[in-house]
Amino acid sequence: MHQYEDLIALFHECFFEKYNTQLVKGTDEPLYLPADEQSSHNRLFFAHGFYASALHECAHWLIAGEERRKQVDFGYWYVPDGRSPSEQQLFQSAEIKPQALEWILSVAAKFPFQVSIDNLNGPESETTSFKKGVYEQVKIYCAKGLPVRAQIFRTALCHFYQSPLAFRIEDFILEV
Repeated sequence: MHQYEDLIALFHECFFEKYNTQLVKGTDEPLYLPADEQSSHNRLFFAHGFYASALHECAHWLIAGEERRKQVDFGYWYVPDGRSPSEQQLFQSAEIKPQALEWILSVAAKFPFQVSIDNLNGPESETTSFKKGVYEQVKIYCAKGLPVRAQIFRTALCHFYQSPLAFRIEDFILEV
């Protein structure tokens, strides 16, 4: 039912003409590359053809502003799996908005969502406050609405997967 090719097609339909951006199945690590001498298009790579990875990377792109979209990986630092506790805390604070939006997109696509700490080889970290932070951001999005591009993509997902256009906090269950 959930094919990454569908996300690629929906993303293309919504954003290619206006934003010159392609969602692309990648290999190992996700990566955003703005247009350059190698490609006339911006490319948003997701990992291994994983549907969840594609939704997550879309969430990053959907909230990145115009200046961020001109930079490799939106200009964010990234320390791979195996982060120290302080690096993990920085990672989690930067991931609240994208994971909240990913959750909203997942509900629109009728796809299971799981908060990701993305640090399997690092020391165990406390995740309850991170999950609560993601949930609180979902509540903010429900109350105030989504950024324009995020709403466009969410609407496309709702139409494609025949899910309700309205979204309410009751549609999201925090599991800690």
